[in-house]
Amino acid sequence: MKKFTFIKNAAIITITTLLLRGIGMVFRVYISNVVGSEGMGLYQLITSVYFLLITIATSGFTIAVTRMVVEEMNTGTPKTVNALIRKITAISIIVGLISGALLYLLSDVISFYWIQDERASLSLKILSPSLPFMSAAACFKGYFTARRRISVSSGSQIFEQIIRVGIVLVLLMKFSQYGIAAACAAIMIGDTISECLSCLYLWIGYMADKRKMSASCGNGAGGGKILSRFFGIALPISGGAILNSSLRTVENIIVPNNLTKYNSSREESLSQFGAIKGMALPLIFFPSSLLSAFSTLLMPEITESKSLKQHKRLERIINQSMHLCLTISILISGLFTAFADELGQIIYNSNEVGFYIKVLSPLIPFMYIESIVDGILKGLGQQVSTLKYSVIDSCIRIALILLLLPFAGIKGFLFVMIVSNCFTSILNMVRMIKVTGVKLKWSRIFIKPCIGIIISCLIAKFGVDVINSFLNIPVLIIIFIGAAAATLGYMGFLYAFRCLPSIKKLRELKKA
Repeated sequence: MKKFTFIKNAAIITITTLLLRGIGMVFRVYISNVVGSEGMGLYQLITSVYFLLITIATSGFTIAVTRMVVEEMNTGTPKTVNALIRKITAISIIVGLISGALLYLLSDVISFYWIQDERASLSLKILSPSLPFMSAAACFKGYFTARRRISVSSGSQIFEQIIRVGIVLVLLMKFSQYGIAAACAAIMIGDTISECLSCLYLWIGYMADKRKMSASCGNGAGGGKILSRFFGIALPISGGAILNSSLRTVENIIVPNNLTKYNSSREESLSQFGAIKGMALPLIFFPSSLLSAFSTLLMPEITESKSLKQHKRLERIINQSMHLCLTISILISGLFTAFADELGQIIYNSNEVGFYIKVLSPLIPFMYIESIVDGILKGLGQQVSTLKYSVIDSCIRIALILLLLPFAGIKGFLFVMIVSNCFTSILNMVRMIKVTGVKLKWSRIFIKPCIGIIISCLIAKFGVDVINSFLNIPVLIIIFIGAAAATLGYMGFLYAFRCLPSIKKLRELKKA
C-alpha cells in the first residue's frame, strides 16, 4: 500500500476544511439574513436535538473502525479488514434506523414539551431518514482515515456541501415567505438529501478500495473476535458521547427558556441565543479548519506510536502539534478580539454579534487546543477520562445556567461559557501531560506568543484608527490592513524570540 505522509494528508484536510467552512460560513450568513436571529435560534434548537440523535447513531463507529484497521494493518494480518467493515457497517445501519424511527415518531412530543416550539416538528421529521446513512458513512470515514486515504473522505465532504447549498438556496427562495418553520424545513431537506448522497459517495469509494485490498490480503474472517473488539472500543466512547451530547442538548434547550425569565420575551431570548450559537460561535470556529487536519490525523498516528512503543515519536507528535495549535489559535484570538466590532458589522450587520465575538475571542486558544488534546487522549485509549471531564463540565454548565440566567440574562450565559471552556481545556491538558509524561515549554509556546499578539494588535489597531480618522476608509479595508499588520508583527515577534514552530520537525510527525 502506498503510504501518505502526515503532512500531505494534513494539507488535504486543511484545504478541504477551509473550502468547506468558507462555503458554509457564507451560506450561514445568507441563512441568517433570510431567517433572522430568531430563526437562527430555532435552527440551533432543532440541530441540537438532531445532533443528539446523530451521536446515538454514529458515536464510537469512526474511532473504533480507525483504531481496529490501524491495528490490523500494523500487526501484518489485515485479512479481517473487509469482514470488519462489513459487520460494523451492518450494526451501524441498524442503530441508525432505530434512531431515525425514534426521531420521526417523537418529533411532535420533542417539539411541544422539550423544545417548546411546535415549529420544530416538521424539520425533525424531515431529518429522520438521514440517520442510517450517517451511521454507515461514519464507518467508511473511519476506514479511510486508518488507510490514510484522506482524499476520499474530503471528496465526500465537498460533494455533500455542494449538494446541500444548491438545494437549500433553491428551496429557501420558495419557502422563506411562509415563515420561520417553512424556512427551517427547507434547510433540513437539503441536509437530509446531501447526507444520503455523501454516504453513497463513500460507499463507492470503499468498494473501489476494497478490490485493491482483496487482491493483496483476501477477505479474512473472525466475526466473533471482530465484534468483541469493536464493542470493547465503541461502547465506552458511544456511551460517553451520548451522555455528553444529551447534557449539551439539555443545555441548549434550557438556555432560551431561562433567558425568557430574564427578558420576558421568547422572541428576544431566541434572538440572543441564535446570535451567539448560530452567528458568533460559527465565525469564531471558522479558522479552526487550519488545525482540524491535525485533530483528524492525530488519532491513527498516536495509536500507531503507542502500539509500536515509539515513545520519542509520540512525544514529538504531541509537542509539535501543541506548538502549532497554540501559535495559530493565539494569532486568531488576537485578531478577532481587536476587530470584533468591525467583523460583526460587515458580516452580520450587527453590533450585538460584534460584542459577543469580542467577549468570546480570548477563549479561542482554549477551544482550539481542546480538540487537539481530545484526539491525543482518545488515540491513547483515554476516552473514559475525556468522558468524565466532559460530564463534569456539562453538569456545572447546566447548574450555572439555571442559577445565573434568570438574574443575569445573556451576560450570565457568556460567563458560563468562559468558565466552562477554560475548565475543560485545563483538565484535559493536565490528563494528557500525566499520561504521556510530555514536557511542554510553556514560555515558548504560550506566554511569549500571548505577549507578541497583544503588542502587535494594539499597535495595528491604533495605526488603522489613526489612518481611518483622516481617510475614512471602508470597514473591509480596515480589517484587512489591521489584520495583515498585526499578523506580520506577531510573526516577527515569534521569529525574534525563536518561538515559531519548526517546519522541519512538523514534517517528521509522520515518516514516509
